[in-house]
This record gives sequence, structure tokens and C-alpha cells, in this order.
Amino acid sequence: MREVCQPQAKMASRNGEHWAGRLYMRRISLRTTRHLVRTPVTPDQLTWTMVVCGVASGAALMIPGLTGAVLAVILMQLFLLFDCVDGEVARWKGQNSAAGIYVDRLGAYLADAALMAGAGYRAAESGVGGWLSVGVATALGVVLLKASTDLVDVARARRGLAVADDESTRPRSQGVAAVRRLAAAFKIHRVTNGIEASLVLLAAAIADTVTGGIEPTRWALGALAVITWVMVPAHLLSILSSSRLR
Repeated sequence: MREVCQPQAKMASRNGEHWAGRLYMRRISLRTTRHLVRTPVTPDQLTWTMVVCGVASGAALMIPGLTGAVLAVILMQLFLLFDCVDGEVARWKGQNSAAGIYVDRLGAYLADAALMAGAGYRAAESGVGGWLSVGVATALGVVLLKASTDLVDVARARRGLAVADDESTRPRSQGVAAVRRLAAAFKIHRVTNGIEASLVLLAAAIADTVTGGIEPTRWALGALAVITWVMVPAHLLSILSSSRLR
């Protein structure tokens, strides 16, 4: 089952697998898939379940206190689980579809954007004001980051080119490559993803509980916003200076 559901080519891809998937979730997902393939459930149904969990994670942050932050992390982990399981079930049952891939990518956009918007609502306390705008702006930045990556595949497909491999992502400019290696060493860019961002916001919520205020969450959201909007032009430059569009 592992050979079919978790092919080595996908697991070895640097851009095709989240670190949490390699670390622990793929072990959990295969056990889940083992039971699901015996049921009538379809991969598309699992993908839509993933979408619901991701959006609900952002909505959970609207619940005040530590409860909302804990629930957001749990739902984001379920999002990751179903993100693994839907593909595994599709490969085992031979039910891959373009619609499933489309909904899967849409779910990734919605989940990460909902989390950032939910963080803005949480930071604003009342759900209005400047912090809500910061959350929405961060959500927009996250969507742009994902879109700039996915548009590479769109551009290559329209030119009749094959899907870009890991080698083509390396910048041709030595200067850009050096900056990218530095960023990769600190892994700071990962906090723009929903899995990591939910953990950052949980840590901030714990600090809120200790201090009796909301300032730690505001500082965390502010940091996420800055990192996201630094990453937007940097990621665009990385794409244009690589061989992905050639």
C-alpha cells in the first residue's frame, strides 16, 4: 500500500511534500487510508473535508482565549491529514481527477487565508479596526505567494512545457542564490504556511493567557505580516531568476 499510495518520487520531491508530512503525518495518513479504501468514500469527498477543516481553523481563532487557538491547531492538523489521505485514496482506487486537484489547491488558498484573517479578527478583539486589516492584508499576501508558484505551472502548460522539476527552481544569479540559501537556512519563510502559522498563534495565545492581554497575538500577527510581504517580491524574484519559466 505504501508503494502505491506514497510513491517515492512524490515523497522525495523537495516542493511536493510538507515537512510535517515527512516527519509524522504520512505515518498517520497511511493507517487512515488503509480503512478508508474499504469504504465508498471518494477522494473528492475527502478533499472537500480538508477544505472545511482548513477554513474552520481560521474561524476557530474567532473564539477568544486559548480555546480558539488550540482548536485552530487541531483543525489545521486535520487539514494536513486529509490533504495526505485524499491523494493516497485516489492513487489506490485509481480515481485521480482534474477537479480533485483543483479543489485541493483551492483548499490550500482558503485555509491559509482564513487563518490569517482569523488572526486579524482575534488581534482586533472586537473584530473591527486596524488589526483586522492587517490580518486581511496578510491573507492577501499568502494568496499571492501561492498563486505565484501555481502560475509557473500555468505558464509552462500554455507553452507546452513539462512540469518544472526541483533543479529548475535554482536561481541562475549567484547573488539571488546566496540570499535564497540564507533564507532557507533559517526557514523563516515557513511561517507563511497555515500549519506553522497556527503553531505561532498558539504560542502567542499562551503568552496572552500569561500576560492577561492580547499584545503577544498582535506582535505575532505583525511579524507574520512583515515576513509575508517581504516574501512576496522575494519569491517573485526567485521565480523570474530561475529556469522555471524556460
